[in-house]
Amino acid sequence: MSEFIDEVLEFIDPLFEPAFMIGSIKALVIAAALLGVVPPLVWLERRLMGRFQVRLGPNRVGPLGLGQPFADSIKLLFKESIIQSSADKFLYHLAPAVVVFTAIVAFAVIPFGEPVTVFGQEIGLWGANINSGILFIFAISGMGIYGMVLAGLSSNNKYSLMGGLRSSAQMISYELTLGLSALSVIVLTGSLNLIDLVQNQSTVPYIFLQPLAFLLFFIAGVAETNRAPFDLPEAEQELVAGFHTEYTGMKFAMFFMGEYINMVTMSSMITLLFLGGWNAYGLPLWPILAFAIKVFFLLCVFIWLRSTFPRLRYDRLMTFGWKVLLPLCILNLLVTSVIKVL
Repeated sequence: MSEFIDEVLEFIDPLFEPAFMIGSIKALVIAAALLGVVPPLVWLERRLMGRFQVRLGPNRVGPLGLGQPFADSIKLLFKESIIQSSADKFLYHLAPAVVVFTAIVAFAVIPFGEPVTVFGQEIGLWGANINSGILFIFAISGMGIYGMVLAGLSSNNKYSLMGGLRSSAQMISYELTLGLSALSVIVLTGSLNLIDLVQNQSTVPYIFLQPLAFLLFFIAGVAETNRAPFDLPEAEQELVAGFHTEYTGMKFAMFFMGEYINMVTMSSMITLLFLGGWNAYGLPLWPILAFAIKVFFLLCVFIWLRSTFPRLRYDRLMTFGWKVLLPLCILNLLVTSVIKVL
């Protein structure tokens, strides 16, 4: 009996160590913040699109329509969840969870400020600091496509299946551009660590050294997050609502939660790779505030693009990815490598 108690105590003791407790608290805070940022982003998008398109956004529920996201959330929480009798129940429920889970986990290695000291304990403003942070984000975010494919497959709806399949084709195509664009920056820094990337931009951001890589990464990032004009996985005019046609209520909302969280992650990645991260470059700003301003600006650009450009035709979307963006990425990577060696 005493040996069993000793084994239990040996297992429990690490859970009370400061490092484990701080890591757990950071994980909960990051997850809560990402889930909490979705309703304000929805409100911001609707208000900005109203301004861009010279019309009113939400303005009835609360001042400036601020109560609209809460009203929508309550509606989705209590809306009836309808499932086809022929659907695969397990995969049907699993798909939206995969989309949200991968979106949150991908943000875990995003550093958004310099370490701070609290009660004598240095705390890094990130979930985890790993040497291959860029590869981790690409790997986890790439797994999110499984949620879309499973949603289309499990619904037993041919339109949902077609939406899921072309979602995977789009993601695979534009992930090549995304990776090769980031590789040009990695060639300059010689590190996959995101903190090292920010520190190497302390004097000048890489957007001035790699303007083409920035443009290509941003375009591919818009396509990776399923945002207009690359939101073909949804394409309600052609496939009803794409891979989530058969979803209702909160499960339907979870796909959009994943989309908005991916927007935040992608904006953070662009900020870290090309805009200097939390470096303020002489401006009197706290590092975390400088980072937040850059991310907020990029989120507004995402919304601006949606309200400005029409949706591409699918064959032109794929042609643009394979015949325009990919060759430019390879060319930029070769030129950067040659300049680095010389």
